[in-house]
Amino acid sequence: DDPKTAPLLNQMRDEGGKPKVCDRVWITSVGCLGDAYSDLREKTGKLTAGFGAPDNKIGPEFTFGLTMEKKLNEPVLIIKTAWGGRSLHTDFRPPSAGEEKINDFTLGQWKKRGLDPEKETEKVRRNGGVFYRHMIDHVRMVLKDIKRVVPDYDPERGYELAGFVWFQGFNDYVDGWTYPDQNKPGGYDLYAELLGHLVRDVRKDLSAPKMPFVIGVMGIGGDKEGKKAPQMHFRQAQVKPTTLDEFKGNVLAVQTSQ
Repeated sequence: DDPKTAPLLNQMRDEGGKPKVCDRVWITSVGCLGDAYSDLREKTGKLTAGFGAPDNKIGPEFTFGLTMEKKLNEPVLIIKTAWGGRSLHTDFRPPSAGEEKINDFTLGQWKKRGLDPEKETEKVRRNGGVFYRHMIDHVRMVLKDIKRVVPDYDPERGYELAGFVWFQGFNDYVDGWTYPDQNKPGGYDLYAELLGHLVRDVRKDLSAPKMPFVIGVMGIGGDKEGKKAPQMHFRQAQVKPTTLDEFKGNVLAVQTSQ
């Protein structure tokens, strides 16, 4: 009903009103089945609705793929890894960030609850980077046998890793223990630092040193919330890596609020 978005909805439907199935865009997705939080099962096929989390939904992959098909006169493969409820500071922690340092505020909260700081630290570090590794492993697996997902793939023609999209943040945004100064300017600087590590490590681990990297800036609550702390500070942290000299021109931030 919204004239601004009606044209996009029309692109998402075929002549019969059902979700469009792309002719030249394929997808392999993990994190869209089961509980959508930890499942490593894969769903593949031509891009259409049903690759969200869980698989009766859509995610940003659908309209992204429709746009790529419209813009590019060539086959496109989307490799999607998307688990909900995961943080950058622990679950997707990039290897070059090193072991997670537990701040004094968190240690104090554990002690108040009667928890053993050493055991809790061990739990955190045991989970460190688990989903980063799952992500990289899945991409590598797919690239070793693209024909498994894209039947018409021509190995002689090869492929290009054309870009990487990172659209995450809510679990870090609401984590007042890891980011106790979130209401202050710079309160999420740790997130910005980790995001820089992520860009470097993904490029290294996928042997794509100049691969374009797009950061989707969290838009929860729209423009109104983005003008208030702490969300304002979090969005600023997501943009911050794009200001580094090493990333200028090949790491971009895209605002998603309206």
